Amino acid sequence: MKVDTGSSPDEVKAAFEAWLADFADALATADTGATTDLLDAGCWWRDLLALSWDLGTYHGTDRIAGLLDEHLKPAQVSGVRVVTEFGPRFVAEEGGSGTIEGFFTFETAGAWCRGVARLRQGDDGWRAWTVMTGVEDLKGHERALGERRPTGPRHEVGATTQRNWKDKREAAQAYDDHEPEVVILGAGQGGLALAANLRLMGVDALILEKSARIGDGWRRRYHSLVLHDPVWADHLPYLPFPQSWPIYSPKDKIADWFEFYAQAMELNVWCSAEMTDAAYDEQAGAWTLTVRTEQGERTLRPRNVVLATGAAGEPNIPDFPGRDEFAGTVYHSSQHGAGGSWAGKKAIVVGACNSGHDIAQDLHEAGAEVTLVQRSSTHIISQQHGIPAIFGANFTESGPPTEYADLLASAFPWPLVLEAAKEGVKQTAEKDAELLASLEAVGFQLNDGPDGTGLMGFALAKGGGYYIDVGASGLIASGRIALAQGSGLAEFTPSGIRLADGRELDADLVVLATGYSNMRETARRLFGDGVADRLPSVLGIGEDGEIGGLYRRTGQPGFWFMGGPLAWVRVYSKHLALQITADLHGVRS
Repeated sequence: MKVDTGSSPDEVKAAFEAWLADFADALATADTGATTDLLDAGCWWRDLLALSWDLGTYHGTDRIAGLLDEHLKPAQVSGVRVVTEFGPRFVAEEGGSGTIEGFFTFETAGAWCRGVARLRQGDDGWRAWTVMTGVEDLKGHERALGERRPTGPRHEVGATTQRNWKDKREAAQAYDDHEPEVVILGAGQGGLALAANLRLMGVDALILEKSARIGDGWRRRYHSLVLHDPVWADHLPYLPFPQSWPIYSPKDKIADWFEFYAQAMELNVWCSAEMTDAAYDEQAGAWTLTVRTEQGERTLRPRNVVLATGAAGEPNIPDFPGRDEFAGTVYHSSQHGAGGSWAGKKAIVVGACNSGHDIAQDLHEAGAEVTLVQRSSTHIISQQHGIPAIFGANFTESGPPTEYADLLASAFPWPLVLEAAKEGVKQTAEKDAELLASLEAVGFQLNDGPDGTGLMGFALAKGGGYYIDVGASGLIASGRIALAQGSGLAEFTPSGIRLADGRELDADLVVLATGYSNMRETARRLFGDGVADRLPSVLGIGEDGEIGGLYRRTGQPGFWFMGGPLAWVRVYSKHLALQITADLHGVRS
C-alpha cells in the first residue's frame, strides 16, 4: 500500500496494521527468519528488557537475528496489538519518502510490554527501519496506577481508627521494625524518580540525602542558575508540571518541586543523613551500611544500593601549584553562590563551558571585573536555535503526550541520535552564524563537538564541554567580559594566576569551573577501591549502543548507578526499577 503526505489517517493506519499483523505472527511463532524478513537490512532494534532482560541496541539483521535466536522463544511473545490513541502517523522526511511511526502493546511470559516501529517503504512493501521493545510492568508486580491504585488506609485489612495515614507514613519512614530493600544515595531527580517507580512496584526504598532539605542540591547552586532544558522534556514521572510552569525552570523552583514531589509520591527520605561505611556480604547478598543521622548512627541492611548523586557529581579540582600562596579566594564552580559580594573586585573564571559562562555573567552583572580563561575550545549554541534542534518536534508545546514522546525517543538508539545530531549542529551553526563570528573575532575558540555531534556528543561522552548561550557570549564578544584564551592556568601567584604562556593576571577571586570527575570516582570515595574497580565508567556510548554504567547491572552485585538530566531519568528510572524488582522477586520478563 502506497502511503505519503497526502494519505488519510485510515490509510496510514491500515499500512501499519498490515505490517504489524505479519510481525505479530513471526514473534508468536518465534520465527527469526520471518521476523527479520520484515526488517530493513540496516534496521536498528533496541530492546529494553522485553526480550534480553538488558538494555541493548542491535544494528543490522545479522545482529538482530542473534538477539531473536537467543531470546525470542523463551520470551513467549503474544497479544501484539496496535495502539491508536496516538498514531500510527506518517512522518515526512527531507530528501526521503517518509516513515510510518506506530506503537503497539504485547506481552511476554513475565511482563506487559510496549513497542515502537518506524517503517520505510521499499519496492516490495514496508520494512522496519527501527524497532523498540520495552517492558512496562512485571506480571504480578504491576505498578499501583489507575485501576490498581490503593483504596486508602481506612479500607486496608486490619485498619483501625487509632492509626491513620500520617501514623503509617511516619512508621514507614522510621524503619524501626523493618529494613529497606533498596537504599538510594541522593534525593536529586534520579533518586526521586527511581524511588517513585520502586514504590509503585511494591519495593521498599529509602533515600539518604546528606543535605538538610530535599532539593538543596539545586538550591545551593549559583544564584542565577536556570535550567537550559525546556519544561516539556523535564517532567518527573507520574506528576507533570502544571501548564503554567515556565519553559526554563529557575533552580529554586525546581528544588521546591522536588520537595513537593517526594511528599506527593510518598517517598521515604532521610535528610541530613550520610552513609559513612559500606560492606557487601556475597553469601547473604546484602549490604551493611552505617549511616550518620541527626538522631544518631543507624545500621541498614538493604539488598541493593543505588548511587544517585549525579552522573557528574564529583568536583574535578586540579592541584595547581602555588594555590596556598594566593592571597585571594579560590573555589570550585560547585561552591559559587551569588556574585554580589564581588562588586568592584577582579574575578577570574577558569573554564569556558556552561558553569564557567554562567558564573562569569553573574559576576559581571554584580559589578565585578571578570576575565574568562578558556583552556580549550568550546561548543556554543544559542538557546533560541540550539534547544529546538536538540529536542525536535516531540518535546514542544504542540508535541505528543509525554509518554509517547518518551517512547519515540527510546526507540531512537543513541548511535542514531549522534548521527542525526551532526546535521542539527550544521543547521544551528548557520542560524547562529553572527553569534559565532563575533566570538571568533575576539579569539574565542569553537568546536562542533566530538566528531561533529555537538552538545549531544559532549553530553553523552562526559556530561559537559559546551555552553548554551543565555547572554554571556555577547558579553565576551563585546569585551565586557575579558577573554584569556588558549593557554590555561599554569600556577597561582600571590596576587592572581600565571597562564601557561607566561601572562600574569591579578585577581581577588578565582573560580575553577574545571568540571567533574566520573561518577565511578564518587563510588570509589564512598565504597572503596574493591567495589569501584568492579564498576564501569559512567557515560560514553559502548559497543552495545547504550550509555556506559547507567540504569543497568554494573558488575558489582546489588550496586547500581542512577543519574542524568531530567529527560533521561524520567524514562530510565522505570527500567532500573524493573530490574531491581525482578531481582528481588526472582522473576524475568
